[in-house]
Amino acid sequence: MAAPDKSIFDDLDAYVDETEEYSDLRRTLRLWRETLSEQFRMLTSELTVKLAIVTLAFFALVAIFAPVLAPHAPLERQYVDGVMIAQWEQPAFYGGEEGFVLGTTAEGYDLLSQLIYGSRAALLVGFIAAICTAGIGTMVGLVAGYYGGFVDDLLMRIVDFMYGLPLLPTVILLVAVLEPSLWNIIFAIVILQWRSTARVIRSQVLSLRERPFVKAAKVSGASDWHILTRHLAPNVLPLSFLYGAFAIAWAILAEAGISFLGMGDPDRVSWGTMLQSSRSYNAFAEGAWWWFVPPGICIALVVISGFLIGRGYEEITNPQLRE
Repeated sequence: MAAPDKSIFDDLDAYVDETEEYSDLRRTLRLWRETLSEQFRMLTSELTVKLAIVTLAFFALVAIFAPVLAPHAPLERQYVDGVMIAQWEQPAFYGGEEGFVLGTTAEGYDLLSQLIYGSRAALLVGFIAAICTAGIGTMVGLVAGYYGGFVDDLLMRIVDFMYGLPLLPTVILLVAVLEPSLWNIIFAIVILQWRSTARVIRSQVLSLRERPFVKAAKVSGASDWHILTRHLAPNVLPLSFLYGAFAIAWAILAEAGISFLGMGDPDRVSWGTMLQSSRSYNAFAEGAWWWFVPPGICIALVVISGFLIGRGYEEITNPQLRE
């Protein structure tokens, strides 16, 4: 009787291994989906958090549909009767020319259009900073806390070096060197903001890796990737989202501060550049409150919303705060 072909068993073993990996991936994805659903349910149990999420969603929609909502281009000069530049026009509801809902600037730009387009820069900075802060900080914290030893020492010394750099002065310096632009501002903010997330996640992982369920996974032969993705990462997820929510607020404040100091993107309108322009033309002394009050209110609403969502995640990570 002829011996069975060995390649058949090799193909079968490869198929079994591939099937097991696929099943493990499906279980991991299901675990993450259930974890995210449970945390979102807990997060939205408070009215203030719901209002914060609605506020951010509103500004996100405004940013997405800015070309449709804005009556004019943000840097398009407006004219009265097609002849005179519409300078310092008051809002229409305040006795100004019709067609200028929030009035105009000293250069004749429509403030409502600038306010709508300015939401794009603010939310772009905020959301990218939040994603990078949570993502980079979580990965560094997981790796440092789980592996320990030389890897932990190396990563934490990098974090210590980053802590020696103050946020706003360092961002201003980097933007000045790289040249003022929105993407350079985002890059400078992201470089520094992940440090707090990494340190806190690392401390949590140092505690989690000594828990019985992690040790049992190691004894059973689970890979490092399996332990990191299925046992450690889901347990530190609330902390990651907590710092991500705070990053939205801090990044928007940083961008507004940099733009207010005259280091903003000269080719893009943001709420910070609107405030900087109003200061340059002394709008406060001229009584043109419609120039600086609306962008200030928008910055405050988005920043407060970010902090409220962060507060909601604080209650998930620390149940004692619910009492």
